[in-house]
This record gives sequence, C-alpha cells and structure tokens, in this order.
Amino acid sequence: MTGFPDVILHASVDRVKRHPEYAAAKAGDADSAAILIEQTTLAGSIAAIRNLSNSGDVTLVPVHAVEDAGVNAIPVALVRRLRDELGWPMATEIVQSNVVEHTGADGFGRLARQAQFRGPVVPGLHYLLVDDFVGQGGTLANMRGHLLAGGGQVVGATVLTGKLHSLHLALTDSTLAQLRAKHGKELEDWWFGRFGHTFDCLTESEARYLARTPDAERIRDRVAAEKPHGDLGSGGRDRG
Repeated sequence: MTGFPDVILHASVDRVKRHPEYAAAKAGDADSAAILIEQTTLAGSIAAIRNLSNSGDVTLVPVHAVEDAGVNAIPVALVRRLRDELGWPMATEIVQSNVVEHTGADGFGRLARQAQFRGPVVPGLHYLLVDDFVGQGGTLANMRGHLLAGGGQVVGATVLTGKLHSLHLALTDSTLAQLRAKHGKELEDWWFGRFGHTFDCLTESEARYLARTPDAERIRDRVAAEKPHGDLGSGGRDRG
C-alpha cells in the first residue's frame, strides 16, 4: 500500500457511538443511518475527499458487512451522502462475502477473520473505499486488493469514525523491519501459509500490533484460537 493516502475521518468514536441512532443504524436501519450520517459528517472531510479526484468522477464503493444484529447500514448511508454532495456514482455489486464480526473484536480477532470480497470490478475505474469504522485497516486493505486484482484503481478511503492511529494504512519500512527482526522468517512463512500474503502486505496498525506481541508462539496460538463465523459465498483473500 505504498503511497496510499491516509483514510479521511468524519467524526470521533465517542460522538458516533453515543449518537441515539447509532445502534439501529449498525443493525441495518436505513433511516437511522441516514440521520446519523447527516448529523456527523463534516464539510471539511467531504472537501478533502473531493480533492482525491484529479480528473473525472470517482466511484464510491461501500463495505457491505453483516453484523450480529443485521447488515450494517452505515457505509451505504455515507456513500449516499457523498454521492449527493459530490455527484459521484456508487457501486453496489461489490460485497463482503464472509462474516467476520469485527465489531468489539480485539486485534487478533480482526487479524484472524479477514474480510473477503466478491463482485465485478471495472478495469481502469477509479474507486473510493467507504466504511463506517477503521480499526486496523485490514478490511479496507482487502477491499482495495479485490479492486486492484480486477484492474481497478483506488484513490483513497473514508470512514465515518475510527482510531486516529489507524488512519495511516501504508506500512512503513521501519515498522516492517521491526516486525521481521522481532519474530523472524519462520512466523512470516507461517503467516503466508495461513493468509496468503507476507508481512509486507500488512497495514501499519496490523504490523505494529504484531510487533508489540511478546513472541511468535503467542501470535500463532491467538490466531488459531479465533474461529471463522461463517461464509456468505466464495471469494479469496486479497491484499494488494
């Protein structure tokens, strides 16, 4: 993800999660999601999104994620708000193909249950990733990988809220070197066998999380202990 711009944020976690419409929106209520988005998106963030497009329209693509209580309605509501503000089209055919239940999960749960995507990608089209939350950035990285694999181009990403330290998705050389020095090639080979990519495809937050873990055995044990929660269909794991 070298050179990928920082994720554009709209509101603080507290402001979003304390909003009276948040729970219903997260559970799939479209009206609640529209109210939440209307009252938490920022004009400055929308302007920053507009600046990601050097020429022509960008296609907005939301993360369609299944939560415990239903299909999260917030990403689509945010896409519709951006569509109305920017006049950009939205893509609805690209969907998350498995259930990951990242809401409330710790770092190992997020790492172990990687989001997968399916759906047609238009080669050469410019896309903007849209989600409700960024934790470690893995879901955005995997959606980007799916789009790149189909010949699309990804200009950036925006989320309603998230962790400030996770807005920088692109892995730095120093963090990668620290991770490899601490845990060695054996763990990286194991990681490749399990997830299909090496450490250089991690996001900055994912790599920092692993680098802070005391030893490789703990990483393997914690990842192995996390069970997948089901599949919505076929689809491979992608990391560009």
